Amino acid sequence: MAEHTSSSITIEAAPADVMSVIADFARYPDWTGEVKEAEVLASDAQGRAEQVRLVMDAGAIKDDQTLAYTWTGDHEVSWTLVKSQMLRSLDGSYLLKPVGTGTEVTYRLTVDVKIPMLGMIKRKAEKVIIDRALAGLKKRVESA
Repeated sequence: MAEHTSSSITIEAAPADVMSVIADFARYPDWTGEVKEAEVLASDAQGRAEQVRLVMDAGAIKDDQTLAYTWTGDHEVSWTLVKSQMLRSLDGSYLLKPVGTGTEVTYRLTVDVKIPMLGMIKRKAEKVIIDRALAGLKKRVESA
């Protein structure tokens, strides 16, 4: 079983406000450093993205990938890799939990690259991706 990396952050906003930013893929290039282009390829009956194509540039990893999204209620979204040039697998999730006047957001990520990479280096890269994403999400939600 692959090891995952996770981290949490508290955002001073309601879970619904946080999830609306997470679900707005067209705006990802505005607030995530790595996503250069995002295109929703398929949506469910509620209008939530089911498949999204992302063009990524994370320094050492530049990729064109398609992810499948699963929405669990209003407080969790998870994704898995459909196709990629650089990755063998990618599984992630955001879990939102109300805390006080804000929301605790937990981001979990498991990545397996096609090129050989030491586990320690891979987990460090996952941690950087997660921390940047959470910081960007917090800034985007709280400045809205």
